Amino acid sequence: MEDNFSNYFNQTGKVAKEYLETRLDLIKLQAAGKLSKALGLFFSLILAFLLFFFVIVFLGMVLGFWIGEMTNSFTIGFSCSAALFIVLLGILLIFRKSLIQIPLSNMLIRELMSEMEVEGHDNGDEDKNRKKAATEEEEEDDDDSKKIEEDEELYEQL
Repeated sequence: MEDNFSNYFNQTGKVAKEYLETRLDLIKLQAAGKLSKALGLFFSLILAFLLFFFVIVFLGMVLGFWIGEMTNSFTIGFSCSAALFIVLLGILLIFRKSLIQIPLSNMLIRELMSEMEVEGHDNGDEDKNRKKAATEEEEEDDDDSKKIEEDEELYEQL
Protein backbone atom coordinates (compact mmCIF):
# COMPACT_ATOMS: atom_id res chain seq x y z
CA MET A 1 0.00 0.00 0.00
CA GLU A 2 2.86 2.34 0.80
CA ASP A 3 4.35 1.60 -2.61
CA ASN A 4 1.15 2.79 -4.24
CA PHE A 5 1.21 6.05 -2.27
CA SER A 6 4.88 6.73 -2.95
CA ASN A 7 4.39 5.84 -6.62
CA TYR A 8 1.32 8.09 -6.74
CA PHE A 9 3.20 11.02 -5.16
CA ASN A 10 6.18 10.49 -7.44
CA GLN A 11 3.97 10.47 -10.52
CA THR A 12 2.02 13.49 -9.26
CA GLY A 13 5.28 15.35 -8.61
CA LYS A 14 6.53 14.56 -12.13
CA VAL A 15 3.26 15.67 -13.70
CA ALA A 16 3.22 18.87 -11.62
CA LYS A 17 6.83 19.60 -12.60
CA GLU A 18 6.07 19.04 -16.31
CA TYR A 19 2.98 21.23 -16.02
CA LEU A 20 4.93 24.07 -14.40
CA GLU A 21 7.70 23.83 -17.01
CA THR A 22 5.16 23.85 -19.82
CA ARG A 23 3.31 26.77 -18.23
CA LEU A 24 6.58 28.69 -17.87
CA ASP A 25 7.38 28.05 -21.55
CA LEU A 26 3.91 29.29 -22.50
CA ILE A 27 4.36 32.47 -20.47
CA LYS A 28 7.76 33.05 -22.10
CA LEU A 29 6.26 32.62 -25.57
CA GLN A 30 3.37 34.96 -24.79
CA ALA A 31 5.78 37.57 -23.44
CA ALA A 32 7.97 37.21 -26.53
CA GLY A 33 4.92 37.66 -28.76
CA LYS A 34 3.83 40.80 -26.93
CA LEU A 35 7.36 42.17 -26.91
CA SER A 36 7.78 41.56 -30.64
CA LYS A 37 4.46 43.28 -31.35
CA ALA A 38 5.42 46.25 -29.16
CA LEU A 39 8.86 46.50 -30.78
CA GLY A 40 7.32 46.32 -34.26
CA LEU A 41 4.99 49.16 -33.35
CA PHE A 42 7.90 51.10 -31.85
CA PHE A 43 10.12 50.74 -34.91
CA SER A 44 7.31 51.62 -37.31
CA LEU A 45 6.65 54.78 -35.27
CA ILE A 46 10.37 55.63 -35.29
CA LEU A 47 10.42 55.21 -39.05
CA ALA A 48 7.35 57.42 -39.44
CA PHE A 49 8.89 60.09 -37.21
CA LEU A 50 12.14 60.02 -39.20
CA LEU A 51 10.24 60.46 -42.44
CA PHE A 52 8.22 63.28 -40.88
CA PHE A 53 11.45 64.88 -39.64
CA PHE A 54 13.02 64.89 -43.10
CA VAL A 55 9.86 66.34 -44.64
CA ILE A 56 9.83 69.12 -42.04
CA VAL A 57 13.54 69.87 -42.56
CA PHE A 58 13.14 70.17 -46.31
CA LEU A 59 9.98 72.24 -46.00
CA GLY A 60 11.89 74.54 -43.63
CA MET A 61 14.62 74.93 -46.21
CA VAL A 62 12.08 75.66 -48.93
CA LEU A 63 10.35 78.19 -46.69
CA GLY A 64 13.70 79.83 -45.84
CA PHE A 65 14.71 80.13 -49.49
CA TRP A 66 11.26 81.39 -50.48
CA ILE A 67 11.16 84.10 -47.80
CA GLY A 68 14.79 84.90 -48.65
CA GLU A 69 13.86 85.41 -52.30
CA MET A 70 10.90 87.61 -51.35
CA THR A 71 12.94 89.79 -49.00
CA ASN A 72 16.21 89.62 -50.99
CA SER A 73 17.93 88.40 -47.82
CA PHE A 74 18.50 84.75 -47.08
CA THR A 75 19.38 85.68 -43.50
CA ILE A 76 15.89 87.06 -42.92
CA GLY A 77 14.32 84.12 -44.74
CA PHE A 78 16.06 81.44 -42.70
CA SER A 79 15.61 83.46 -39.49
CA CYS A 80 11.85 83.55 -40.10
CA SER A 81 11.87 79.84 -40.86
CA ALA A 82 13.82 79.12 -37.66
CA ALA A 83 11.44 81.29 -35.64
CA LEU A 84 8.50 79.32 -37.01
CA PHE A 85 10.18 76.07 -35.94
CA ILE A 86 10.88 77.46 -32.47
CA VAL A 87 7.20 78.41 -32.10
CA LEU A 88 6.14 74.93 -33.29
CA LEU A 89 8.59 73.34 -30.83
CA GLY A 90 7.13 75.44 -28.01
CA ILE A 91 3.59 74.39 -28.92
CA LEU A 92 4.71 70.77 -29.11
CA LEU A 93 6.36 70.96 -25.68
CA ILE A 94 3.30 72.56 -24.11
CA PHE A 95 0.87 70.02 -25.57
CA ARG A 96 3.21 67.00 -25.63
CA LYS A 97 1.14 64.97 -23.20
CA SER A 98 -2.13 65.36 -25.09
CA LEU A 99 -0.56 65.24 -28.58
CA ILE A 100 2.08 62.56 -28.17
CA GLN A 101 2.23 60.64 -24.89
CA ILE A 102 -1.44 59.79 -24.37
CA PRO A 103 -2.20 58.77 -27.99
CA LEU A 104 0.96 56.61 -28.19
CA SER A 105 0.26 54.87 -24.90
CA ASN A 106 -3.37 54.30 -25.94
CA MET A 107 -2.20 52.83 -29.26
CA LEU A 108 0.19 50.46 -27.49
CA ILE A 109 -2.47 49.43 -24.97
CA ARG A 110 -5.00 48.82 -27.77
CA GLU A 111 -2.52 46.66 -29.67
CA LEU A 112 -1.68 44.56 -26.62
CA MET A 113 -5.31 44.33 -25.50
CA SER A 114 -6.46 43.23 -28.95
CA GLU A 115 -3.90 40.42 -28.81
CA MET A 116 -5.17 39.40 -25.38
CA GLU A 117 -8.76 39.37 -26.61
CA VAL A 118 -7.80 37.07 -29.48
CA GLU A 119 -5.96 34.70 -27.12
CA GLY A 120 -8.66 34.63 -24.46
CA HIS A 121 -11.69 34.67 -26.73
CA ASP A 122 -13.25 31.76 -24.84
CA ASN A 123 -13.15 33.56 -21.49
CA GLY A 124 -16.17 35.86 -21.60
CA ASP A 125 -15.86 37.15 -18.03
CA GLU A 126 -12.20 38.04 -18.50
CA ASP A 127 -13.02 39.92 -21.72
CA LYS A 128 -15.67 41.93 -19.91
CA ASN A 129 -13.22 42.74 -17.11
CA ARG A 130 -10.56 43.81 -19.63
CA LYS A 131 -13.00 46.02 -21.50
CA LYS A 132 -14.11 47.55 -18.22
CA ALA A 133 -10.47 48.20 -17.26
CA ALA A 134 -9.78 49.76 -20.68
CA THR A 135 -12.84 52.01 -20.28
CA GLU A 136 -11.64 53.05 -16.83
CA GLU A 137 -8.18 53.84 -18.25
CA GLU A 138 -9.74 55.99 -20.96
CA GLU A 139 -11.76 57.84 -18.31
CA GLU A 140 -8.56 58.40 -16.31
CA ASP A 141 -6.87 59.72 -19.47
CA ASP A 142 -9.80 62.10 -19.99
CA ASP A 143 -9.46 63.27 -16.39
CA ASP A 144 -5.70 63.75 -16.90
CA SER A 145 -6.27 65.78 -20.07
CA LYS A 146 -8.83 67.94 -18.23
CA LYS A 147 -6.27 68.56 -15.48
CA ILE A 148 -3.67 69.45 -18.11
CA GLU A 149 -6.06 71.89 -19.76
CA GLU A 150 -6.81 73.49 -16.38
CA ASP A 151 -3.09 73.78 -15.63
CA GLU A 152 -2.50 75.35 -19.05
CA GLU A 153 -5.29 77.86 -18.46
CA LEU A 154 -3.77 78.79 -15.10
CA TYR A 155 -0.36 79.10 -16.73
CA GLU A 156 -1.77 81.38 -19.43
CA GLN A 157 -3.41 83.57 -16.78
CA LEU A 158 -0.04 84.07 -15.10
